Amino acid sequence: MARILVAEDEPGIAMALEDDLTMEGYDVEVARDGEQASRRAREGDFDLVLLDVMLPRKSGFDVCRELRRAGLRVPIMMLTAKTQESDKVMGLDLGADDYVTKPYSPHELRARVRALLRRIAPAVSAEAEVVTFGENEIDLARGEVRRQGRVLEITALEFRLLTTFVRNRGRLLSRDQLLEQVWGHGLSLTERVVDNQVLALRKKIESDPAVPRYLVSVRGLGYRFEG
Repeated sequence: MARILVAEDEPGIAMALEDDLTMEGYDVEVARDGEQASRRAREGDFDLVLLDVMLPRKSGFDVCRELRRAGLRVPIMMLTAKTQESDKVMGLDLGADDYVTKPYSPHELRARVRALLRRIAPAVSAEAEVVTFGENEIDLARGEVRRQGRVLEITALEFRLLTTFVRNRGRLLSRDQLLEQVWGHGLSLTERVVDNQVLALRKKIESDPAVPRYLVSVRGLGYRFEG
C-alpha cells in the first residue's frame, strides 16, 4: 500500500482528497500548513507528496525546495490554482515531478497519482543493476547515482531523466520524446523545462558542464547520451 502525504489547508479539499485516495487503497496523511508538510515529509516514509502551492506558514514552493535540498527523492505532485506557465516551470525546476491545476476532476487526479507511482516504481528487468560511465555509476536497484563513490543529491525527476538517457545510449532523443518518456502525458510544458533539467544534471555528472562529455546537445534536434 502506497503512503501519500496530502499538504492542503482548505478543509473541504483536504477531506475530499483524503477520502478519495483512501477509497483507492492508499494510506493517506494530511498536513495543514507548509511547516507541518515539510516536517512530516522528512520524518515519514511516504511514496508520494501532494503539495498545494498556497499553504500557510510556508509555501509549497518553499517546501519543495527544502525537501530536495535535504536530499529527499520522494515524488512531489504540485496542486495549485495558478495556471501561468512560469509557475509550473518554477515548481518543476525546484524538483516537483508533476503539476495539476485546480479545478481538476477526481478521475484525473487519481490517474495522475497512479501514473506517477508507476513511473517511480523500480523497473524489473534483465539489465545490469549498476551502470558505470566515467566517474559515475547509476545503481538502478537502490535508486542512487554516485560520483567517485559519493552519493549525489538527485531528485526523482533527475533520476528518471538520467536513466532514460542511459537506456537509450547513443540514440538521439528529441525534447518532445523526453517530455513524454520522463514527465508523462497530459502536461503542457515547453522545451525549456527539458533544457533546464539537462543543465542541472550536467552540473552533477560532468567534469566540465560547459563542455559536456556524456549529455551531448545535438543542435536543433535534442540530446544524446554518450556514456
